[in-house]
Amino acid sequence: MPLPRSARPFDRDVLAAADAWGAGRAGVAVLDRDGLVAERGSRDVALPWASVTKLVSALAMLLAVDRGLVGLDDPAGPPGSTLRHLLAHASGLAFDDETVLSAPARTRIYSNSGFDQAATFVEREAGTPFGDLVREWVLAPLGMAGASMRGRPSEGLVGTLHDLEALAYEQLVPRTLPARVVALASTVAFPGLKGVLPGFGVQDPLDWGLGFEVRSSKSPHWTGSRNSPRTFGHFGGSGTFLWVDPDAGIALVALTDRTFGAWAVTAWPAFSDLVLDAAYQSPGGS
Repeated sequence: MPLPRSARPFDRDVLAAADAWGAGRAGVAVLDRDGLVAERGSRDVALPWASVTKLVSALAMLLAVDRGLVGLDDPAGPPGSTLRHLLAHASGLAFDDETVLSAPARTRIYSNSGFDQAATFVEREAGTPFGDLVREWVLAPLGMAGASMRGRPSEGLVGTLHDLEALAYEQLVPRTLPARVVALASTVAFPGLKGVLPGFGVQDPLDWGLGFEVRSSKSPHWTGSRNSPRTFGHFGGSGTFLWVDPDAGIALVALTDRTFGAWAVTAWPAFSDLVLDAAYQSPGGS
């Protein structure tokens, strides 16, 4: 089902700033609670989402919790760690292997391997391949017809800008998924933990929800200086991001084929601020 179009006044020309990112393909879109506000660029080309995959995988895992198939405090990782620890990058597992670097809930270590372990646990307890759970519980209900899991639950989703839009729209005001699941995903778990945000250095605290990063007071950060502390989402090393600012009532998504690097550290926050400025300056803006 296509997203509804918002009637919000908005200067669509601000989205042209993404043309300077140097990507071969790039699509960006702004949404509010009424639907799609504006978009620009490649909309129907499927590209890798890298770690933005974690948003979809986390929703599938939290739906398994919501349906009583697993519990957040079930043992699921290294000794002493639970599904909650794995989803919040607080299990102590290393970034991309099975090395245990810390006791649970002592530090925030961003971990692809921890996320994959969480998915394996849910798959085993549910008795269904994790990719099937993702498709049946998240992709199909949200109308993400161009998206598919082609690799690890931590980074293997491929999809279109339209799919990113559908995912972001659901996070602004949940209409299909239980609102309590979205709230759980985007609420800080194990607050106060210090850690390293990939690409942006040490953050104290490095706040994170159950799969969704929460902006809080982080600086530097990939969202804008005008984003509220309650902003949540994720970025991916493939050059894509999704954030939702519940205070502004705005979501912004970007899908590109240019690998994350120094260009994004500079370009993404500035772009986010341009979009928020345009949203606030529009008649009837937040």
